Amino acid sequence: MDYFVELFVGGLTRGSIYALIALGYTMVYGIIELINFAHGEIYMIGAFTALIVATVLAMSGMSGISVLVLAFLVAVLYSACHGFTVEKIAYKPLRGASRLSPLISAIGMSIFLQNYVMLAQTSDFLPFPNLLPELPFMEPYAHIMGSTEFIIVATTAVVMILLTILIKFTRIGKAMRATAQDRNMAMLVGVNVNRIISMTFIIGSSLAAVGGVLIASHIGRINFYIGFIAGIKAFTAAVLGGIGSIPGAVLGSLVLGWTESFATGYVSSDYEDVFAFALLVLILIFRPSGLLGRSTTQKV
Repeated sequence: MDYFVELFVGGLTRGSIYALIALGYTMVYGIIELINFAHGEIYMIGAFTALIVATVLAMSGMSGISVLVLAFLVAVLYSACHGFTVEKIAYKPLRGASRLSPLISAIGMSIFLQNYVMLAQTSDFLPFPNLLPELPFMEPYAHIMGSTEFIIVATTAVVMILLTILIKFTRIGKAMRATAQDRNMAMLVGVNVNRIISMTFIIGSSLAAVGGVLIASHIGRINFYIGFIAGIKAFTAAVLGGIGSIPGAVLGSLVLGWTESFATGYVSSDYEDVFAFALLVLILIFRPSGLLGRSTTQKV
């Protein structure tokens, strides 16, 4: 039973990280029906930014929670700027083009950002310091869930609640929903659609940066390619849950995380990706719109 619980917690942690990235995919798709393949690279840039900031602060003598807070803030701001810039350069000029054009632009931007970081940093793996503190109240439960896992799950839960409040009860959230339902009608009633789309990219990129810092602290190393793998998994989770749906992105991420965790624990880590994508294929065969289809969920 302990082994089952350990795998369950591992899957919950993994799914929480996927959820932070998948939200960016599903928000952008919900607003402009674009699959932003460069989103995984924003996650990677967030992790690299936190590593640089933490290294500089450690060399200047700082330590503890102040390093964590500053690394998080700079990573979120820098990633948000990248998300905003990517939207303006790669997607906005193609808004009236066929759907294939922005898709190719997204793939090109993804490759560009990978090579940009590889040339600016290194192609090798770099060690990442564990910025997350040890929580004393978690010591009795350390055999089930460590402090790092608890912080990841708790952070994801808080982010989900804040994002839900933002979308359901704030003016920006209502404008997002209006833009997602009918962009032209939203413009007619005074919604600044360009600003809403930019805000969507900024919020999604900020969430990806949070995920990048958390998972890099958890795993302990990063390289320029981590965004591609995590991005593909998060995109899979978004499709699994029903892309365009925020609850679906969260549910799909958790299902994917648990699938990988239990497949690794009870079968073999060699088949981790096989089980994950086989599950995706099965669900899409029987429910093409994902676990939470469009007719039963609310878009962004």
